[in-house]
Amino acid sequence: MAFLIYEGNAKRNVMLYGHLDKQPHMDGWQEGTGPTTPTIIGDRLYGRGSSDDGYVPFAVLLSLKNAIDQGKELPRVCLVLETEEESGSKDLVYLMEKASDIIKNPDICICLDSGCLDYKSIWLTSTLRGLCGFDMKVEIAKQGSHSGLAGGILPDTWRIINLLLSRIEDPETGKVIDGLHVEINDYF
Repeated sequence: MAFLIYEGNAKRNVMLYGHLDKQPHMDGWQEGTGPTTPTIIGDRLYGRGSSDDGYVPFAVLLSLKNAIDQGKELPRVCLVLETEEESGSKDLVYLMEKASDIIKNPDICICLDSGCLDYKSIWLTSTLRGLCGFDMKVEIAKQGSHSGLAGGILPDTWRIINLLLSRIEDPETGKVIDGLHVEINDYF
């Protein structure tokens, strides 16, 4: 685990989390290339390290520089870089607890990460819009009913779920309701 601290003037403490690992290594690399040995062949760069999460420290440093160049007041920023294999991270909680004097108590934590769902396609993440997780249970009857007997009488639970979700996000435009928007600049 590695850390970078920027002691800003604002009262908030922001933790930025990213990882530097290049896992899993996978099989199937062509001769002369590999996941941790970047190689240029012709005008192409081969190597997982060229596109995985090695970008995090550079993105954070450039963002801080940009804000400083604009004269913005910044909070304390603690960049936490995990170097353990992300698909396991068995020591992450332990290491975070051991480093609590460095990290302090974050007011907000921002995870800088991206994803790749398979290795047969090129994946590009232009935005990670965040996550809202919740459990929803919709019940309409106390017992199962055959559609031939209750198909028009009982409402469809899936339609009820869609109706409820459409109160949060417009299903046609993807716009989230105004009540869930916040001005990030006001936070700091």
